[in-house]
Parts: sequence; C-alpha cells; structure tokens
Amino acid sequence: MLSSPHKPLLACLGLLLSFDLIAAEDDAHILAPVTVQGKAKDATVETKIELQREQALTPGAVSLVEAEDLNERNVVSIGDMLRYVPGIWTATGATGDSTFISSRGSNLDATNFDGNGVKLMIDGLPVTAADGNNHNSFIDPLAARYAVIARGANALTYGASTLGGAIDFVSPTARTTDNQISLSGGSHGTVQSRITGGAVAGNVDGLVTVEQRSYDGFRDHQEQQRGSVYANTGWQISDTVENRFYFSYTDNDQELAGSLTRAQFDADPYQAGKDNERGNFLKNVETWRVANRTRWQLSDSSNLVVGFSFEDQSLYHPIVGGAGPGGFSLLIDNDQTTLGTTVRYDKQLGNHDILLGLNYGETWVKGGNYSHTGGIRDALVTKVDNKADNLEVFAMDRWHFAERWTLVYGAQAVTGTREVDNVRVSSGAERNPNDTYESFNPRLGVIYQVADRSELFANVSKLYEAPTLYELEDEAQGNNDTLDAMQGVVGEVGTRGVAPLGQDSEWNWEVAVYYAQIEDEILSVEKPSAPGTSLVTNVEDTIHAGVEALVGASFSLGNGNHRIEPLLSLTYNDFTFDNDPLYGDNHLPVAPDFFIKGEVMYRHANGFFAGPTFDVVDDRFADFENSYEVDGYELLGLRTGVTRDGWEVYLEGRNLTDEAYVSNLSVREDLSNAVAARDAAILQAGEPRSVYAGVRFDF
Repeated sequence: MLSSPHKPLLACLGLLLSFDLIAAEDDAHILAPVTVQGKAKDATVETKIELQREQALTPGAVSLVEAEDLNERNVVSIGDMLRYVPGIWTATGATGDSTFISSRGSNLDATNFDGNGVKLMIDGLPVTAADGNNHNSFIDPLAARYAVIARGANALTYGASTLGGAIDFVSPTARTTDNQISLSGGSHGTVQSRITGGAVAGNVDGLVTVEQRSYDGFRDHQEQQRGSVYANTGWQISDTVENRFYFSYTDNDQELAGSLTRAQFDADPYQAGKDNERGNFLKNVETWRVANRTRWQLSDSSNLVVGFSFEDQSLYHPIVGGAGPGGFSLLIDNDQTTLGTTVRYDKQLGNHDILLGLNYGETWVKGGNYSHTGGIRDALVTKVDNKADNLEVFAMDRWHFAERWTLVYGAQAVTGTREVDNVRVSSGAERNPNDTYESFNPRLGVIYQVADRSELFANVSKLYEAPTLYELEDEAQGNNDTLDAMQGVVGEVGTRGVAPLGQDSEWNWEVAVYYAQIEDEILSVEKPSAPGTSLVTNVEDTIHAGVEALVGASFSLGNGNHRIEPLLSLTYNDFTFDNDPLYGDNHLPVAPDFFIKGEVMYRHANGFFAGPTFDVVDDRFADFENSYEVDGYELLGLRTGVTRDGWEVYLEGRNLTDEAYVSNLSVREDLSNAVAARDAAILQAGEPRSVYAGVRFDF
C-alpha cells in the first residue's frame, strides 16, 4: 500500500482521463498523431510548427514559451521567463538576474552554487559546461524567440543526461523578428534598454541586439551593471543548405548581498550579510561565445544538422571572509572554456520518425583560489587546473503503428571523464580526484491522440547524471575520493491539449504525474565554518515524485471584443529520502511541497489588458533533519498595458501587500540544535513591493 504522501499522485491519475474525455466529446475530427495546427506563412510560423511537432512527438512533459508572451511584463531573469512552467521551481533575488533552478527535484542542495541538473542550450548547442555545471551561466530570456523546456527524461530529444531535463533557447533572426527598441525601468533603481536591428538581402540575413541593464537592488550591497551584445547572420547556401553563425558577449558585474540568520531577517530582511559588505563579495563574469550551425535538407523526408560552439568565461568572485586581516578568505579567479559539438539526423521512413544524435563537449577550468581583503585579490592559495569531457550518443524512433497511436522508444549511451587537479601552494600538496562515468539509458513511451488537438502520453525511462567538477572538489571525504553518478528509473503519465468551450472560447492544459526512484543522489550542505563552501556526498536512495499542471482558457464575452483569460500553474512535489539510515523518509530541502502561480487577464480587441497575478508557495525545509522550516508565502500583483501591431506598453506591480518572505535559502545537514539554528546565515529575502513599466516600438 502506498504511504499517505503519495495519495495525491493517485488522485491526479484519474483527472488525466477526464481531461481527454471532455476534449473527445468537443472535437469531432481525428487527425494523425503528428499533425500541428497552422500554416507556415513565414519563418516564424515554420519554427513554431517545428517546435510544436517535437512537443507532440514526446511522450512526456514539454513546455513551449514564446517571447511575445514576455513583452507584457517585466522579465529580467530565466526565473521570470519560466514563471508559468509547472515542475520548475525557481528562486530569484540573490543578485540582479541570477536564478536558482530545480526541475523535478534536481539541484536541491547547491543553491547559487554549480546549478547542475538542467542542461541549458541555445539553438541546440550547449551553454552548460561539459561536466554539467551552470555555475556562471547567464542567458538573457529576452534574447530568445522561443524556449523549449523538456523536463526530466523527456530531454532525450536533446540527448541530455540530467535529472532535471533541458531548456533550449531558440534565437530570433532577421527573418523571424522585427527591428525594435525597448526601454523598461522601475523600483530599486532598475533601468534596462535594448535595441535590435537586422536586415535581409537575398540569401543573407543578419541581426544584432545591444542590451544594457543597471540595478541598485532591493537589498544592501546588491548593485548590478550588465551589458550584452547578441548577433547572428545566416546564409541560405542553396535550396537545401543553410548556415548560421552566432556571437554573443556579456559583461555582468554584481554585488552579493548574501544570506542572513533568522534574527537578522526578522530585524531587517533587506540588509546585507555580516561579511558581504565588509568583504565586498562580488560575482563578476565576462563571457563571450561563438557558434555555428549548418542544416542540410537531404531529402523530403530527412535532414542533418551539425553545430559547433565555443565559450570562454572569466570569473572574479570574492565569496568568503576578507573583512579584515587574518582568518579564512576565498576569492575565485578563473577562466572556464567550453567546446561543444552537436550532430542530429532526422529521417521519416514510412510510419517511423527516426532521430539519431550526438553531443560532445570539453571543459577546462584554469585559475586559482586566492585570499583577499575587501574583494581585492591577495595571495594564491590553491592552483586550479580542472577538465571534463562528456559524450552523449542517442537514438529514438517515433513509430506511428496505428491511426491514433505512437510508440516512442530509444536509448542514450553516455561516457565522460572528470579530473580535478588542485595544488596547495604553501605545501605543494595535490588533490587529484578523477573518474570515468558511463551509462546506457533506455526509454519507452506511448502517445494516444484522443482528438485533433489533445493526447495522452506515458513513458518509463532511466535517469542518469554524473557529478560536476565542483562537486568532486568538495567531496566530503577529501583525499582523492570521487563520487558515484546519480541514476534511477522514472515513470510518467500525462495529457496535453486544446479544446473548444462554446463557440468563441477555448481552454488548454498540460498535466503530468511522475514517480522516480533515485540511487546515489548527490547532495551537498554548506560548511557552517565557511559559508559559500560546501561538503558533497552520495545518498543511497531518494524518491522524486510530483504532479505538474498548467491550465489556461480564453472566454469570449459579449460581441467578442472582450475576453477573460485565466492561467494557472500548479506543482505538487514529493521529494524524500527513502529509508535512509540517518534521515529515514524525511523531505529533501529547498523545494516546497506545492506552489501555485497564476493570473486572470481581461483583454479588449483594441489591445488593452489588465488583471491580477498571484503566487502561493508552501513551507520548505533548510536541513536534512527537517528541523528548520522556512515559512511559505502568498504574493499579489497587477499587470496592465496596451499591445498594438507596432508598439506595446505595460505597467506591472509586484508583491503589492509588501510581504517579507524568503526566496532563496542554503542547506545545512542538521539544524535541530538551537545554537546551530540561531547562527545559521542561510536566508535570502525576496522582492518587496515593486513597480515596473516598459515600452517597446517596432521600426
């Protein structure tokens, strides 16, 4: 018999069938499983149809976010972009634009650390380093035309070997976007501007975006200055061959406000941490990236894509101590270089839709850990020369074996190496943990098309993720011990679709229920003696289960000029230890048991819109012992504006009740001791009452 925490999962299974039974009654016509509504009138529509087709061929949860939906609100971080994607827990506010991301329970320990668990890509090419870390990665959500979020094992389409899946950001081109200028600003000294210009000349096109952001922060010592350039140029070499070159550069300087104890948070949640101002903690990252992607249309039923990417990332990061002479301090000053290669071959062969792919990446981290005083680098303490490589080879067949049925089966082979080489300068002592990680990860799924725009899906898949270089550096036993890779099995069922409601109204939904048993999950806790550093270990057995639901509608009122459009994203999480000798069946920290995000918008045919937004977040734990609980919170906001063909303006208010709440938190092993709980500086405040406005013009 299932224990009571899992009963909500069973209750949701029954809802899945009811969604599609309703849709089947409303839709009289049945189309082939891969049919996507719409005609490819231009390159923008063609891209969207291709992405929707991939979504329809995936027997699991995949969400598509369009840039047009982001223009009606203040969007700064990936967390803002992913606001309504169920199953993704994001927390912002640590810096001007950083986002903690956890997908289906990934990365539930290393808040603001290596950011592993989700593979980030731009145009199918990796941004995530070869070892799986996203430590310094920044992706501007407004620089993307679309984002595809494939959760968990559903990222096999991209070859990703992670617990949380993958996010692919699709760049705009001069053929898919207008020239435009935008300006936004508001509370906390926020000013953000961007201009995009491009041209098409026969078979050649080019697009350039220049972006600038200034931010004072809502906490002490939280100022940010960021400037970026994004560019791409394409050449239609022939009717069947297209090549595109990408370039981006970002200079992002941020002050770190740090974490607070509970007493400090209660006294003033927006003060900086005790040492953060005195030690001048910073996270300054300079990144440039080039990529190239070529697509060959080999025949009417097959195509080949080959891509390369190269990224160099410089980090200057005083993060521990440095408030005065003596004592332990840490400043990380290194360069991370990542080379990536992707090959994808698609072939439609009768009733089979075959995908073959390969991802290969190499990452080098060179630099050192230094002492510092007030953020000024002092002596070299540890020389760092780390490297990693990772190869993912994957194959998948989507077999339409009957009119409404598609069988999806495939597998992934992964092999990679991790090598840490840290030399202590004072003694010459060398720490050199290194290991090779290999796995074969099969997947089996099925899709049943209930009606022309709705389907049921299910899959059983193996999960796998090797440790990052950062995790190996901090392995709890020290010496040259390494970590095991995380792996497990996940089962998932769900439904997605669109169905009419009366003559001029419709509703849409995405619902998924999953249950995963994980072995050797890698968890870390922050060192109480040195905040900003951590200890990492494998945990024998854990469970990751949950329910993800996104429901929206568009209701026509009166003559059709007025519409009410509600949107609700709901996530229920059940992440626990599984009969652990120390922690039994305790909850894993960081992620709340449930969170709800939604809005209800009124829209007029003239482009005017207005309506409330809301967030409801449950309590969370900050330790494995489940003795330190962080309160949940409720937020209320409001958005209004006007959208027209050539321009747009918006006004947004957030946290209108000015609630003081915890957005980010760090993890400790056991805070049951009253003194340890009192002294634990692990809490970071979320955004107080804020107002933002923005305007965009096409030209």
